[in-house]
Amino acid sequence: MFDLSPDEWTAVALSLRIASVATLVSLPFGIAIAYVLARKRFWGKSLLDALIYLPLVLPPVVTGYLLLITLGRRAPVGAFLADHFGIVLSFRWTGAVVSCGVMAFPLLVRAIRLSIEAIDRRLEEAGMTLGADPFWTFVSITLPLTLPGIIAGMMLAFARALGEFGATITFVSNIPGETQTISAAIYTLTQVPGGDAAALHLVIVAVLISFAALFASEWLARRAAARLHGE
Repeated sequence: MFDLSPDEWTAVALSLRIASVATLVSLPFGIAIAYVLARKRFWGKSLLDALIYLPLVLPPVVTGYLLLITLGRRAPVGAFLADHFGIVLSFRWTGAVVSCGVMAFPLLVRAIRLSIEAIDRRLEEAGMTLGADPFWTFVSITLPLTLPGIIAGMMLAFARALGEFGATITFVSNIPGETQTISAAIYTLTQVPGGDAAALHLVIVAVLISFAALFASEWLARRAAARLHGE
């Protein structure tokens, strides 16, 4: 089952790397956006909410194309990043991080937002009445109580990023060793004669990794909730 070629192991390692970086980079932004959506009222909140969840309903290829015409080497933002900072995203593994992060971001935000909304606001108000400013109230009260949701969101985002295909292959193509993730490698193997066996091996590996991520999410979330409640 694990008799994979060096190129296939490279695809597995690259997928884990991309999914991990995408999740970690998205996390602070996810927490901030989730808090704003859960606690703040402002004009355009519904629009922001729709934009955050838009990748969930758009075809992944559409998202990838939008990234390409925005962050591509000759696109407005992409050209600016390349010319002024030397950052090139298209056809690079860093671009795969961006596409996977965009596709996984709604799941991250959703899990954290629900966790924040479940917190009794009287706890936060009590902290403020004791002299804590909003930032310290968030750090010392809201954030610890949100920990189970953060863990669940991170694992869901990781699993989603690990399986991303459409947006990634549209934005950064399918370059072995650079942007060829597990999903892209499976697609490639199914297109060549005799590649079904190797594709099945990668499918099993992907299932095992995703299952482990979801299992770890549930276990860690339960542990965090038990500690918060003193159990």
